[in-house]
Amino acid sequence: MNRVLLAAVLLVSTSCLAQYPNKPIRLIVGFPPGGSADPTTRIIGAALSEQMGQPVIVENRPGADSAIAAEQVSRMAPDGYSIMFASNSGMTAAVALRKTPPYDPRKDFTPISMVGRATVFFYTHPSVPAATLKEFIEHARANPGKLNYGTGNPLSILYNVQLMSSTGIDMVHVPYKGEGPLNPDILAGRVQSAFLSTGTAISHAKDGRLRPLAVLLDRRSPLLPEVPTIAEAGAPAVTVRQWAGVFGPPKMPREIVERLNREVNAAVNRADVRDKLQSYGYAAEGSTPERLLEINRDDLALWRQLVREAGIPLE
Repeated sequence: MNRVLLAAVLLVSTSCLAQYPNKPIRLIVGFPPGGSADPTTRIIGAALSEQMGQPVIVENRPGADSAIAAEQVSRMAPDGYSIMFASNSGMTAAVALRKTPPYDPRKDFTPISMVGRATVFFYTHPSVPAATLKEFIEHARANPGKLNYGTGNPLSILYNVQLMSSTGIDMVHVPYKGEGPLNPDILAGRVQSAFLSTGTAISHAKDGRLRPLAVLLDRRSPLLPEVPTIAEAGAPAVTVRQWAGVFGPPKMPREIVERLNREVNAAVNRADVRDKLQSYGYAAEGSTPERLLEINRDDLALWRQLVREAGIPLE
């Protein structure tokens, strides 16, 4: 009788997996509408919906560097109907910058696939006498403590920590609550440099109001193909990157993870999806679940090291 019951349970379970998905899927994102995370999530959601034949409904659950959304997803049913578009804001910053992390990204989630890496440029105000990053570094070394750099989020703080520690320059930190308040000040020259995601900064670069000296990618961006990578420009030690991927609750069935992984990779390899992601500053990049886990693990270790070295106080 027990064997019959076990066989029946396995049959039902296998049948459910074979029919997946047979109802709408929720794709949760820990950021509000606007910015780049929301439209990027919707681009991926629309592609998955088209490919899988079920609606993929994007839900915005913003707050606490997207930790609120992540914490909720970590407690959801691992049936593949609630998944999350997450960046290293929630999977790294929310953990590395807290005395008591709300979760362990390596244990409390199921990695599914990378989606891409954000296109971030290092900009200076045109008043700075430097046409290249090497010239900027030389100018900053000759003028210790006289240049201001602005930051709008934890990631941009760490970009600058690595830049300064690896080049020996000394600049004054001016923190902002987001890139929105920072942009007017770098355009006015009140801060002389900043790492900025694409947004309106690209248009300001094209009209000469900002000077892009490097891009934080491993290859040049088609958005500004004349701008060298950070390594080409002379700062190969700046290795912090902004990335995004799809995660699910812990202990998802392997069959569902594999199905979702195939679909996300198929989506990011579509020319129409890649073009749309690029327009919002994301260089599309898929992965295996194992590779996403590795990226998250290495990123968290790097953040914790930089936070210690920079003496950034934990919340």
